Formats: sequence, structure tokens, C-alpha cells
Amino acid sequence: MSDKIYMRVGEALVAGGPAGTAAEPEVAIGEMSGPMGTAFGTLLGDQVKGHSRVLALLNTDVMIRPATIMVSKVTVESSRYTNILMGTVQAAVANGVLDAVRNGDIPKEKANDLGIIVSVWLNPIVVEQKDLDHRILFNIHREATAKAIHKAMSHEPDIDWLLENQEKIVHKYFQMGLDGKL
Repeated sequence: MSDKIYMRVGEALVAGGPAGTAAEPEVAIGEMSGPMGTAFGTLLGDQVKGHSRVLALLNTDVMIRPATIMVSKVTVESSRYTNILMGTVQAAVANGVLDAVRNGDIPKEKANDLGIIVSVWLNPIVVEQKDLDHRILFNIHREATAKAIHKAMSHEPDIDWLLENQEKIVHKYFQMGLDGKL
């Protein structure tokens, strides 16, 4: 996989934990010398109130490779949400990226050349959980990040599967009335 990786896109959903712990990251991965580098730099330099962009870190000053930026899909409005997002979830995303390198989904020799944008969904109800199990939250977001990267790098699902299954798949939140109308 030494060919240039201009941009790959993937997503994943991992649930099954307590309320508010599901993860649904969307990722874009590509060479920093191409459009990904422009997008990455723009996101990092163009902070937006309520949707801060932060690097994925293992700890407060340990950035991972490939360089990864997290963008929240949810407007951040409370310090508790911020602490969960920029603590447990940030560490989970960082570990998920490293898992993808370890698993071979991201070529190790490209770790300094690629950039990753992770659009993070953290359910706002997570702040209402009095006894939030941060280990479960961490594990779910770590798994979802690695899974989204795997799907991006493997072009999953492929077009043949999509065409074959198009009429069999119903969106989980699709709201159609009994009369067949929205």
C-alpha cells in the first residue's frame, strides 16, 4: 500500500454500552501533501465556538501519528461534556488510530505523511449519567475509531455489496408513516 492515499472516507457505529456511550465516528484519511493537508490545516486554524477542533492525544502533550484532528458533531455547551470529550473520548480516538496502524489498516511507513479527520459523535445525554463508566465509554470509542478507519482504508462497504443490499437496508432512524409517506 505504498501508493499515494489522496483521501479515504469511512464511518462506524459501535453501541451496546450504557446510555450515552455509543460512538459513531466519521473519518477522512489522506496524504498531508494533498487536499487532506489543506482540510486539516483549515480545521486546526479555524476554531468555532462550541465545535472546537483538537488533536487526538494519548496524554496532554503526546500527539499520535498519523496526526489526527477531532471535530465534535455536537455543540459543546457544558464543562462536563467538554471534560468527557476532551478526556476519555480524545484518548479513545488516539488509541483507535494507533490500533489501526498496529492492525495494518494504516501503513506504518505512512504514519508521518497521513492526516486523519475524525468527526466525533458523543451523545449529549452522557452528561446526565451519574455513574458514567469511563472504561466502557473509552472502549466503545476506541473500537469505533479503529473500525471506521478499517472501513475507509478497505473501501467498505464496496459498491457491489451496496447494490446487492440497497433494498434490504432500512435506516435505523427512517421515519415513514403507515401510509408510506414521510
